[in-house]
Amino acid sequence: MEILASTVAAAVRSGTPLLYATLGEIITERSGVMNLGLEGLMLIGAITGFVGAYMFQNPFIALALALLVGAVLSSLHAFVVITLRANQVVSGLALTMLGTGVSGLVGRRYIGEVAVRFKEIKIPFLSDLPFLGKCVFSHDLLVYLSMALTVAIYVFLFKTKAGMALRAVGEEPSAADSRGINVFAVRYLATIIGGAITSVGGAYLSLAYTSMWIENMSAGRGWIAIALVIFSAWGPFKGMIGSYLFGGVMAVQLRLQAGGKVTVSSNLLMMLPYVITLVTMVLFSLSRKFRKGLGAPAALGTAYSREEKT
Repeated sequence: MEILASTVAAAVRSGTPLLYATLGEIITERSGVMNLGLEGLMLIGAITGFVGAYMFQNPFIALALALLVGAVLSSLHAFVVITLRANQVVSGLALTMLGTGVSGLVGRRYIGEVAVRFKEIKIPFLSDLPFLGKCVFSHDLLVYLSMALTVAIYVFLFKTKAGMALRAVGEEPSAADSRGINVFAVRYLATIIGGAITSVGGAYLSLAYTSMWIENMSAGRGWIAIALVIFSAWGPFKGMIGSYLFGGVMAVQLRLQAGGKVTVSSNLLMMLPYVITLVTMVLFSLSRKFRKGLGAPAALGTAYSREEKT
């Protein structure tokens, strides 16, 4: 039981950065905007968080800086795809390349350095519970925040008028516009907020998961998060489950390799999540029926213009 609890706890920790990125992209895509720049946003969040923690010796200031930088970069993507109506896929890929390049350049001088990090917080009574105490209630602040954020986003999307307006913009922007909803403002806010949340996922890697900066430390998590959004059918709770499952795969793989209990190459095991991601993205891109069956927002990836409204 102790081994199982440790494995589940490791899955939660490993899945938390995926969860942040997945939640951020769910908000963005629910408005009809696709952002393939999650990997870049996570890397920018990671390096900003680490540099902030290294300079100010305060993880909360570092987290705020990562949130701000993620929002700024996402606003650039929003301007390009919403105002200029550029191709959303191209803009997202450019954002990934920008984040990868900038983080590598800025982080070069911080390789090998150590900064302050978020510590584990034991919740009185709950942390002492058998099994659940170690699995759920023995983590750092950012893990707890991701769980609370999942609930908050679900309530927002499906229980509030603002969430209904967001989903309406993603499904039929012209109809939402005719009802007095500002489509452009909704898409801007969703893209900026979603990107900021994604950058927190990157900051988690350098502020909680580890206290060091490692180049390309997101290791493809941004791409996995894009697939998780599809797997979750754009639902926060399913996104949480998927994030922890992928986190569990990573955690179990590392434990098996460390224990020498498998003879399969670690590279082969680590590539499996990315193979699944690639297959999912190909199906999603090529098959309209596949997209419709999953419940994708009808206007996802489609620019809106009042002049073209019918």
